[in-house]
Amino acid sequence: MFQSVQIPEHLIAHLDRFQRQWQSAASDGQQQSLSRIVVAAPALLEQFATAIIGSEFIAKQCLEHPDAFLSLLQDQRLQSGLSNAAIRQFLSEGLDRSDEAEFDKSLRQVRREFMLSIVWRDLNRLADLEQTTAELSAFAEACLQYTMDYHYAALVAQRGLPIGEYSAAPQPMLVLGMGKLGAGELNVSSDIDLIFTYPESGDTQGHSRSLSNQEFFLRLGQKVIKSLDTITADGFVFRVDMRLRPYGASGALVSNFDSLENYYQTQGREWERYAMIKARVVAATSDEVIAACVEQAKLADAKTRPAADYATGLMQLLQPFTYRRYLDYSAIDAMRAMKQLITREVSRKGLQSDVKLGAGGIREVEFIVQVFQLIRGGRDPRLQERRLLKVLPLLAETGCLPAQVQSELAQAYRFLRNTEHAIQGFQDRQTQQLPIDQDTQQRLAWAMGFASWDDFAEQLQTRRRTVNEQFRAVIADPEKQQSQADSDNGEWELIWQGSLVGEAAQRFLAEQALNEPAAILEHLQQLRESRSIAGMQAAARERLDQLMPALLANLGEIDNAPVTLQRVCGVLEAVARRSAYIVLLVENPSALEQLVKLCSASPWVARQLAEHPVLLDELLDARTLYSPPDLDTLRDELHRETLRLNWEDLEGHMESLRHFRMSHALRVAACEVTGVLPLMKASDYLTYLAEVILRHVLVLAWQQMVERYGRPRRADGSPCSVAVADGDFIIVGYGKLGGIELGHGSDLDLVFVHRADPNLGTEGPREIDNATFFIRLGQKIIHILNTQTVSGQLYDIDMRLRPSGNSGLLVSSLSALARYQQQDAWDWEHQALVRARVVAGSLSLAAEFEEMRAEVICRQRNIAELRHSVIEMREKMRKHLGSRDDADEFNIKQDGGGIVDIEFMVQYAVLAWAYEHPALIRYTDNIRILGCLADTGLIAEDDADQLIEAYKTYRSTVHRLALQGLPSTVAGDQFLSERSIVVKHWQHFLIAS
Repeated sequence: MFQSVQIPEHLIAHLDRFQRQWQSAASDGQQQSLSRIVVAAPALLEQFATAIIGSEFIAKQCLEHPDAFLSLLQDQRLQSGLSNAAIRQFLSEGLDRSDEAEFDKSLRQVRREFMLSIVWRDLNRLADLEQTTAELSAFAEACLQYTMDYHYAALVAQRGLPIGEYSAAPQPMLVLGMGKLGAGELNVSSDIDLIFTYPESGDTQGHSRSLSNQEFFLRLGQKVIKSLDTITADGFVFRVDMRLRPYGASGALVSNFDSLENYYQTQGREWERYAMIKARVVAATSDEVIAACVEQAKLADAKTRPAADYATGLMQLLQPFTYRRYLDYSAIDAMRAMKQLITREVSRKGLQSDVKLGAGGIREVEFIVQVFQLIRGGRDPRLQERRLLKVLPLLAETGCLPAQVQSELAQAYRFLRNTEHAIQGFQDRQTQQLPIDQDTQQRLAWAMGFASWDDFAEQLQTRRRTVNEQFRAVIADPEKQQSQADSDNGEWELIWQGSLVGEAAQRFLAEQALNEPAAILEHLQQLRESRSIAGMQAAARERLDQLMPALLANLGEIDNAPVTLQRVCGVLEAVARRSAYIVLLVENPSALEQLVKLCSASPWVARQLAEHPVLLDELLDARTLYSPPDLDTLRDELHRETLRLNWEDLEGHMESLRHFRMSHALRVAACEVTGVLPLMKASDYLTYLAEVILRHVLVLAWQQMVERYGRPRRADGSPCSVAVADGDFIIVGYGKLGGIELGHGSDLDLVFVHRADPNLGTEGPREIDNATFFIRLGQKIIHILNTQTVSGQLYDIDMRLRPSGNSGLLVSSLSALARYQQQDAWDWEHQALVRARVVAGSLSLAAEFEEMRAEVICRQRNIAELRHSVIEMREKMRKHLGSRDDADEFNIKQDGGGIVDIEFMVQYAVLAWAYEHPALIRYTDNIRILGCLADTGLIAEDDADQLIEAYKTYRSTVHRLALQGLPSTVAGDQFLSERSIVVKHWQHFLIAS
């Protein structure tokens, strides 16, 4: 039969033996059928030869069940895979539900045919790794589903339907698939790791012999395991492993949701978090079976609930245990411990050649991926993906791994998993051990596409070496990485522990170029004695003891070591009870270096880190820390941050927005204090940040309002919206926001505008008039921005620039705003309008606002009256906000010759001359307006340059003082040149004119 197939000589004997056995086992008709099939398809004959050589399991099935094998050949089921729906149909049609024994027997028969097809296609590379594992997982899920439904219905008939004690709803059983089943990555001869659960305690109803729900589901679980796991004359379906359930083998076989939640909140261990990464509801009592059982038990009043709802609720319940909302570097320590246990087990059992557990094996690839998932998955939902080959590219995208490394790991993983399948498919055995006898080695090498075992072994070793190198790089212990030759390390430890004291300690610190050694020792003493450090748990204190010598060594690189140490100590005291942040600094020496650097440069940064330790995450990657994103990238990042949140989750959005703002503001501050960003760019980024947040807040508030009241209606009956293309609401930014000049801690001057008909109302069930709707929308926006949460306030909002100030409506229609600006607004309100621009909302309404703004600003004015009004307002501001006349200090913002003088001159110039030069209203920021004034010849170019330079100098100083936690007031002998220039131009513009 196989004479025409090109097979290495040392493997031909296996084909000859099979052919002799086939002739003895098969009838004449079966032999003729096989000959006809393979003669008609030479490619099929080659596949047949590869399968027989590569798998004794396939050879055995062909010999023991020739009719079933021939049927698979004739139906082409060995050539292509099955969809999930086809798998379910294939299984359902093959099941005999006449009684339990026949059901179990038919399950095994179907499984046998399915596995023959899987191994055949895998050996012949008719399916890739992802297809093979996905089909195996889908088949296991279908087996679970049909088995559970069968026994559920039978048990209900015997003991009644389980009903929830509180909900009065029929209770389904849900099966959590763990490990490779949960990830949809089941291997060729895998067991299935399961956890059985049900929603609610209670009792069965509809039968005289009732049970508690716990007992009902215990019996159901036992039945399911027996049907799948028991080895009979027909084999088995899947080996079932229940050891991942709460308390392991000693725990209850099945638990309700409350018990699961309590266990994972109070007793869940770190390795169980790893297991939960891949957890997924893979089966639940079907809605159809529940409905039939309700009818059978005559419980027509039972309140049924879709199984999918229970599944969603269960996964939401488990997620907080698995994924932390902060970057959790404690996961690395846990992984090290787990790997050490596995390594000892491998050594004890002699499993070094195990392609799963041995060095450089499948488990190490999984650990590399899972540790990053646990560290970052709570912050980046994309990393909550269960499939390893889907997560690896994301690790490259997020900077966790270099692109080349993730590519090499993916290739190695596929090679290792294909090797695992070839090992297991050989005899349908659950093993990952490489064969030791020469014949089986040659067969494995052939199945893997290699001419010899040596060629295969060399490639396997190369792959495993790659994996092991990357694994060691990821879990390397920073403490062990430190050079043993570092003779100072011991002294640093003694300094921190307080064992090296007095002159000896001060002498050592001085030798390390640390100034004021006495102050440093005092700060360390205060830290050791602080309540927060004294109250640390033993493990956390051990980590702090690891950290402090490295921290002290870093102080030698800076000039203001005592002050820096004091600031860093404040951060450490703040995170003492959250040891994950201590671990983050221990595990990431570069993050510790950035912490010292930034605390040295800015008390504002140190205070932010102490008040919001989650910002320590931003120190991990200097590339992103010192490279703030542009507007489009900011928008994309915020979209990803909030993608996992429903619009109804107001609290979740508010927390995400606050973290987003703080993290990006920290980046800008880091760039400023290190000189990476000039003033103009820093203000640009802070303004972009506010705009992106405002746009999101507008949509969030809108969704919340529409959910409650429905959409406001337009005059033509169509619903209003906040769509960018054609919406009915805008947020106008004034002041620093409008002028693209935001600083750290700047409030937002806002005005809300709509264009809906106030005489109409909403279309929802709780109808309100449009005017009220938009007022409440404005209130909702302010609430989101202004409210103090555990993460602080998003922005301080000032709404006093709206028509009639605090006494006016919170939200104005555009027509009302235009009327007010034309008829009632003061000159100072027109000054404010010079720096106004739309920062969020409808583009079409924004265009209408710009038309109104241009009309108001470009109106011809009485210059004398305008000048008098501007001077009068400026004098009031100086009197109330500037320095005292007798004070030897200069308020950079408010005193004569300062920032506000420049701003008032610019606003005066625009209002005075825009009717002749409309180009003056194109920009809202002072620097570009000054440029326009020079371009139009209204002021000399040199004069404009002088004012621009003075303005930049002032604002840079204000930013720097803010980051130092200082007010905008300096000694009176500073900035004399800039003040003289500004005063000269003030006199020219507003006094001498």
